[in-house]
Amino acid sequence: MAEFETIVKERRSASNFLPDNPISRKELNEIFEMVKLGPTAFNLQHANYIVVTNPEIKEKLREAANGQYKVHSSSAVIIVTGDKQAYKDASRIYEGLLMLGIINKQEYDYQVEDVTSLYENRGESFQHDEAIRNGSLSAMLFMLAAKDKGWDTCPMIGFNSEQVKEVLEISDQFEPVMMITIGKEKVESRGPRGYRKPVEEFITYI
Repeated sequence: MAEFETIVKERRSASNFLPDNPISRKELNEIFEMVKLGPTAFNLQHANYIVVTNPEIKEKLREAANGQYKVHSSSAVIIVTGDKQAYKDASRIYEGLLMLGIINKQEYDYQVEDVTSLYENRGESFQHDEAIRNGSLSAMLFMLAAKDKGWDTCPMIGFNSEQVKEVLEISDQFEPVMMITIGKEKVESRGPRGYRKPVEEFITYI
């Protein structure tokens, strides 16, 4: 397994991919086994993934992504969505803790009520922002886990969300957070890494 520092330094946003590099469900599931361990607010696990390998559907997503070629050349297109109603699943998610005796019934009821009331009281704007926040956290872990398995990725926001929702029949409960293309990078298409600010430029210690 590669060292974390190496993974971070070698991960690049791939602008193009080599053709004929299919990615198997087994390989994808190995990545997602890592992704599921990522942090989420109140352990609600807001992120949901749609993996597209079907060439016809990929081309429809390419159209929704302003014709970007990397959607076509990728091994798969990943649509990351955030569940705006994730809090409604709190009772099921916390049930395991109750069954294992880690929390008692009173603690369980309090946790479920506390989380539910927080999301409901803060309203739709908060629920939307939480879907984006937690989906983004998960997406970053997906890209690092993919690199650890030898796959290259590119996070994308240049797409028509409504068009993507229509193509994939995504309900309004789920907010499209990001499109991620995955494959084997065509390295000769790679440009130099963009300027990165020195640490002292973006950190304030108080």
